[in-house]
Amino acid sequence: MNPPDDPVFNEPWEAQAFAMTVSLNGKGLFTWTEWAEALGAEIAVQGTRSYYECWLAALEKIVEAKQMMTGKERLARIDAWDRAARATPHGKPIELSKANSIS
Repeated sequence: MNPPDDPVFNEPWEAQAFAMTVSLNGKGLFTWTEWAEALGAEIAVQGTRSYYECWLAALEKIVEAKQMMTGKERLARIDAWDRAARATPHGKPIELSKANSIS
């Protein structure tokens, strides 16, 4: 069997979102049935987004629904990553510790 020509993941963050989902499921924080329902619901309402954008949105929602993180904590983490990305030179790995490097 020949490997597919297209990569499974188009961007590193897609693989990371996939891995986080598998890890959280492995820890028993949600079942695959719960995950499939969350992802299916997200795809249904966000049909114009890419598959992994829907995947990430579903992951965020299930994490909040299972009280692993509050909405406020999620938004704060998004903001911190955005600040870290702006503080990181192009082509370098983004480090969350750089979130407070810029104003």
